[in-house]
Amino acid sequence: MSTKPVIGLNADFRPERNESIPLSWINSGYYDCISASGGIPLIMPPFAEDDDLRQILSTLDGVVLTGCKLDLDPVRLGMDRHPATRAMPLRREDFDRRLAKLCYEMKIPTLAVGVGMQTLNVICGGTLFQHVPEDVLKPLHHRDPVESCNRHLIEIVPGTRMDHIYGPGEIRVNSDHHMAVDQVASCFRVGAASPDGVVEAYESIDENWFCIGVQFHPENQSASALDMQVFDAFMEGCKTQAMPSILTMPGVGEEAPASRMSERRVA
Repeated sequence: MSTKPVIGLNADFRPERNESIPLSWINSGYYDCISASGGIPLIMPPFAEDDDLRQILSTLDGVVLTGCKLDLDPVRLGMDRHPATRAMPLRREDFDRRLAKLCYEMKIPTLAVGVGMQTLNVICGGTLFQHVPEDVLKPLHHRDPVESCNRHLIEIVPGTRMDHIYGPGEIRVNSDHHMAVDQVASCFRVGAASPDGVVEAYESIDENWFCIGVQFHPENQSASALDMQVFDAFMEGCKTQAMPSILTMPGVGEEAPASRMSERRVA
């Protein structure tokens, strides 16, 4: 019996308010898509210690940086906050930033979705538009204030992983965001863009790191069967990329166990 890849998912977080206790939760579409693509989902709370997070990551075969209805805090990006911006809780953003940084440093196969894509781009040196309707010339409608199933075309860049996944030309995807990637970090290349030029997908240029970021949400109910193909491609990337041993990770003791995928490839 073959061993299924174990995929980490960062949970959402809501702090205590009024009489409600603090809690974590996750859109079930993420773990359903991982399961449907042949993986085992593992939900991660916002770990307080990086050493604990490294230990968990060293046992995983991949990570999905999940999306969020809320935004990265633009003040932390050197911007004044736009009235349309709703910043996510500090604990969630801090954890997401640390998780994205370790995914990059440890070269863990990564699928970054929505604000997860934006976070990883920022961590790797890229920039963001805070409010697409004002920051982009002749923008499309990337968020519908009434309907939750807004969809628009994106154009696939030839020769990219997105081209390999979806084929050449255009596809239609769901869209529910007002922040977006502006300058793509130097470790990525654009895989798809909407007709107004907004980056809809990027991918790692490092052949030893399988990483794709998508602005659309293939896990949502508004997604199509075609959207789901990015999860299938991600799962294949997790299976084929050799994970580095935890022994090579900075700050980890010499007697720490090797990663799950490293053990699997030696067997």
